[in-house]
Amino acid sequence: MAISEEDRNKDDGNRSRRVEREGERRNEERETNGNRYESSRRRGRDESSRYSRSERREEEDSRSNRHSSRRSERREDNGRHRRDDGNERSFEEESKRVDVTKPEEEEGKKVKLMGRSGGAYIPPFRLAQMMRDVQDKSSVEYQRLTWDALRKSINGLINKVNATNIKNIIPELFAENLIRGRGLFCRSCMKSQMASPGFSDVFSALVAVVNTKFPQVGTLLLKRIVMQLQRAYKRNDKPQLLAATKFIAHLVNQQVAHEIVALELLMTLLENPTDDSVEVAVGFTKECGSLLQDLSPKALHGIFESFRGILHEGEIDKRVQFLIEGLFAIRKSKFKDFPAVRPELDLVDQENQLTHELSLNDEIDPETALDIFRPDPLFLENEKQYEELKKSMLGDDVSSEDEGGSDEASDNDEDEEDSGEDEEEQMQIKDETETNLVNLRRTIYLTIMSSVDFEEAGHKLLKIKLEPGQEMELCIMLLECCSQERTYLRYYGLLGQRFCMINKIHQENFEKCFVQQYSMIHRLETNKLRNVAKFFAHLLGTDALPWQCLAYIRLTEEDTTSSSRIFIKILFQELSEHLGIRLLKERLTDPTMQDSFGSIFPKDNPKNTRFSINFFTSVGLGGITEDLREYLKNMPRLIMEQEKQAVESDSDSGSSKSSSSESESESESSSSDESRRDARRHHKRRKKT
Repeated sequence: MAISEEDRNKDDGNRSRRVEREGERRNEERETNGNRYESSRRRGRDESSRYSRSERREEEDSRSNRHSSRRSERREDNGRHRRDDGNERSFEEESKRVDVTKPEEEEGKKVKLMGRSGGAYIPPFRLAQMMRDVQDKSSVEYQRLTWDALRKSINGLINKVNATNIKNIIPELFAENLIRGRGLFCRSCMKSQMASPGFSDVFSALVAVVNTKFPQVGTLLLKRIVMQLQRAYKRNDKPQLLAATKFIAHLVNQQVAHEIVALELLMTLLENPTDDSVEVAVGFTKECGSLLQDLSPKALHGIFESFRGILHEGEIDKRVQFLIEGLFAIRKSKFKDFPAVRPELDLVDQENQLTHELSLNDEIDPETALDIFRPDPLFLENEKQYEELKKSMLGDDVSSEDEGGSDEASDNDEDEEDSGEDEEEQMQIKDETETNLVNLRRTIYLTIMSSVDFEEAGHKLLKIKLEPGQEMELCIMLLECCSQERTYLRYYGLLGQRFCMINKIHQENFEKCFVQQYSMIHRLETNKLRNVAKFFAHLLGTDALPWQCLAYIRLTEEDTTSSSRIFIKILFQELSEHLGIRLLKERLTDPTMQDSFGSIFPKDNPKNTRFSINFFTSVGLGGITEDLREYLKNMPRLIMEQEKQAVESDSDSGSSKSSSSESESESESSSSDESRRDARRHHKRRKKT
């Protein structure tokens, strides 16, 4: 069918109109999109104006940090891919060569699979088999195998160390040749700490123990960390700088690094303060502030003055200002939540630790050559020397692990005997730290303070299992709790009375406590002294404590002090309130108890008697001294009677002496007369003859 000219013209017109409408529609869409873009730009400009300048700076810093971390990850991935490609190519080439070579050359060719960074992965059992197959232990191939095994072992031990197993990891780490692998050890510690900064104190404790045996390892690690810190500071790498400063802070806490390193770092960070440098300095001060406060308080005070000046200037961001204010609050609490070393990580005595001094401005040689394998011509000698050193550090347990299975049975028998002996020795161990005693006192204190009344407290305290000899602790803690109160509570007196009534042992212990407290009464404050006196007055007033304990009190001017007089005054005033003055007087004048009260109411000297009377009269208890006043009133007459009796006794003794002398003289005279008569008779007889 032929198309006419008119139809063609109509079709062309319709097509042109459609093209024009399509062009108009596209122009309208461009205009609407342009308007939307302009409105979004205005909205973004308005929203961006709401942000402060510091927040935009933080966003830019975080964005740059993310970009830098991504770039570093890409570089590492590219390098790893290159190494893997090279290793695969080398593996393929070496496998081709192995097929062509002779059997005796296979050993050396297999070892050459190990490249500079370890080469292709070889399973541990395969690596051990290859090491056993090598005949020449001093060859380069064997050294390379041992180097790779050392690197893997050190990395594995450091990756699995934590606060609970560090004591088990340390002997395994010393079993490796740390002198040869000191570069590997330092690199592994730094990488692990960078990956997990929260374990910085654990890695520092591990380095501190290694530093006691190998100081060169501690020096090398400190050099590399300082160099890493300098590099991060110059590059404005905040994450790396935070990790490095935290590691240095914990090395200072372990005293591997000198505190001068910490102070120099703080001065460097605060010399030209920015938001990032001040934030890093605040975190660093939190970590090692507790140690600096003890070792160099003046220098730490200067650092805090610098923080105060930065805070007053107000040029830094509000967030950083809040960080500084939080640091001052931590300092006020004496770094209670940020101890220098946790107890489970305090593994080295202070006198055994070796501290290294290093300046941030010194030129540092990181000794990166130690991270790369180098053949050692004296390999066997060095390994033998380290074996001897390892035995001296770890003992003979290391050599005993390599013995055959034939000796295991005998070793097990010996171990059983040794364990039996150890158990016997453990039975004889005595706890000198008094941990059990402290726990017992804590339990008694909490029981006393948490009970509603004395009956509940007594019931709970009787349930506590006390070992023989620990009954005294119950009495001491009860008296201590009573003395700590602001005012005396009858609750403690009733509780002490209940224990004295239950068991005589507690009564004897409270009597010992009375004697002990009175002997040290001058050490107590007035409030404690009053509570103690009222406590013992309650026990005496209820007959829970025997009155014979008052015999220890000697009321004279020479034997008392101001504190002891206050104690005696409060004691007897409380007794008069409990018993009444009449009943108290009857108790004190009991004839059977005069031996116990003789020291309180002395009658040996008028001066002491007068002092006792004046004392009780001044405290309002003169009624109990009536008998003593009567004694003092009659004392001259008694003294005269005593003197008269003495004179009479002297006269009686004189008369008896005179009578005896007269009788003696009479006997002597009679004997002399008789001798004269005998002499005369004898003379007359001689004349007659």
